[in-house]
Amino acid sequence: MSALPRIPVRHLARLFAVVLTGVSAGSLSGQAVEPRAPVERTEVGGRMHMQFATTSVDGVPSSEFVLRRARIWAAARVNEWIDGAVQVDFSNGQVSARYAFVRFSMDPALRVSVGQFKRAFDLFELTSSSEILVVERDGQIEGVDACGALGGVCSYSRFSEKLQFSSLDVGILLQGDLAEGKVGYLVSVTNGPGGNQAEDNDAKSWSSRLEWRPRSGVTVGGNLGMHDFTNPVLGVATYAPVGAVDVELGDFDRGFHLQAGVMTGENWRNLDAGGAGSRFLAAQTIATYRVPVEGNGKVRAVEPVARVSWGDPDRGRGGDGGVLLTPGVVLHFEGRNKIGVNLDGWRGRAGETAWGLKLQSYLYF
Repeated sequence: MSALPRIPVRHLARLFAVVLTGVSAGSLSGQAVEPRAPVERTEVGGRMHMQFATTSVDGVPSSEFVLRRARIWAAARVNEWIDGAVQVDFSNGQVSARYAFVRFSMDPALRVSVGQFKRAFDLFELTSSSEILVVERDGQIEGVDACGALGGVCSYSRFSEKLQFSSLDVGILLQGDLAEGKVGYLVSVTNGPGGNQAEDNDAKSWSSRLEWRPRSGVTVGGNLGMHDFTNPVLGVATYAPVGAVDVELGDFDRGFHLQAGVMTGENWRNLDAGGAGSRFLAAQTIATYRVPVEGNGKVRAVEPVARVSWGDPDRGRGGDGGVLLTPGVVLHFEGRNKIGVNLDGWRGRAGETAWGLKLQSYLYF
């Protein structure tokens, strides 16, 4: 693992002075920076997730401590219709940008963001890692390589992320609320290769999500997208379609909470001789029930967690894919600070099995 780059403190101080407070300061190269108008409000925060993971698979370390996430974010509101945010991740021996965007809120029905953000696709991916209650969205178990070209276990999020239908990318995002908040939409047009990556062809990817909220605590979503990629068989840029429907009942604050979805599309990482990808299918349900703990103790709530995630990378053949089962529990402290325990169990259609225990602490500030 490579060491983190060392950034002089004076440079960080100058950068935060320029970005957050808008005061006059020198740039990193010593060039003068024009004074900026004071912003209306600024915020700085972050999160750190420390994980201990085990695996039943032979040939790899049976246990490991992982600095899963260490993120600092800064947000600034210039006025009632212009704001933006930057989030930087320090983990896995690297420093990388997560969010980095400016947003123009023309109206509740139209907000325009430009920069790097999550594509407008997939309920599970759009849920923040500070809220989602399974330790790993894709249920990764070290040493398991059971989902064809996607690797890992064939979970819902494995398809969504590895096929680049969701997660970070660079481009433009339109979103808004209609019908007195009962309908919401998101539409994104992005480069395609993912976060912190340069464009690699002349095409663009697009994603869209429509939400219907018939009443409080109920959201029904529909997702459509097209991911552009350079087809190695055809030698040109082509598109892989994807669609998903999902539902969310309840919320992360109290009582019963359920997220469920079904997704299908083209597995463009599994091409035939003619350059066509196989058709994949995935489904997932995550259910929890948050129980408050009375009194003034350190634990404010206990929340059992259960996930069932199934995926098939190629509907045209048998013997691949499988199911991921995840029982777990979360102990809630103040705010989003908590400890989560998950036992991920994998069973492939060919009969192979594996499991991994994950314990993760969540510090949010």
